[in-house]
Amino acid sequence: MDLWFSEFHAPDVKHSIRVNRHLYSGKSEFQQIDIFETPEFGKVLTLDGNVMLTERDEFIYDEMITHVPMSVHPKVRDVLVIGAGDGGVVKELARYESIERIDLVEMDPQVIEACRTYLPENASRLDDSRVHITYDNALRFIRRCSNCYDLIIVDSNDPFGPSEGYFTKEFYGICFNALKEDGIMVNQQGSPFYKHDAEAMQRSHKRIVSTFPISRVYQAHIPTYAAGYWLFGFASKKYHPVDDFDAKKWKNLHLRTRYYTTKLHIGSFYLPAYLEEMLEEVEQENCCK
Repeated sequence: MDLWFSEFHAPDVKHSIRVNRHLYSGKSEFQQIDIFETPEFGKVLTLDGNVMLTERDEFIYDEMITHVPMSVHPKVRDVLVIGAGDGGVVKELARYESIERIDLVEMDPQVIEACRTYLPENASRLDDSRVHITYDNALRFIRRCSNCYDLIIVDSNDPFGPSEGYFTKEFYGICFNALKEDGIMVNQQGSPFYKHDAEAMQRSHKRIVSTFPISRVYQAHIPTYAAGYWLFGFASKKYHPVDDFDAKKWKNLHLRTRYYTTKLHIGSFYLPAYLEEMLEEVEQENCCK
């Protein structure tokens, strides 16, 4: 009998992956955690029935949410990562010798333990001496921070359920306060393709624009995410993601990547017309207030 994992991307759209084995299933205090082994995408981590990562395409997400801000800010020393219990973002950050401290705040210790066991390559740098893991609600943690971080990466689930609080104006405000005077915040903004996701993306962008002086959206192609089309938000107190981008400096680090390039960095901020219109719509609403 064939075993398939299916995820609804929209009420009338479902994405399915053939499964070889169901490696792990656990119900934590916060969510249902499952890890599957699949022939096409390797191991797949899902939370509450939603794909968080696959071994086949996780590098796209982790590289784009990490290297874009790291190649813009000239001197990142202290980083806060919210969510990302699988370890992928930490793995990319740990490649930068200039980083002195990485604070990882994950609400669910069971996610980290499952990934340490079943996705060890992803979680391989969680034991780096610069990494400090705190199991807590990120809003509670970050309220205690002021002028602490050069970079905040918000690698949360979608803006529904347990992660809804990470897409509010209050949350972006406390992130702003936790950043140093030239700090950058990057977050996942979901997909703009299906109506429900697009509306959530617009709400998030509107709140970020009202909080940060510089706010841009950039894109990546991630096959297992909704419509295969994913967005990230770049918000900064000082640096523009293209005008202040130093391609030569980043290239001199000689970091090998599989998706991110300096040319792609610039190109990822050039958005299709329909998406530009969606963003401009909420930006104009904000200006009129």
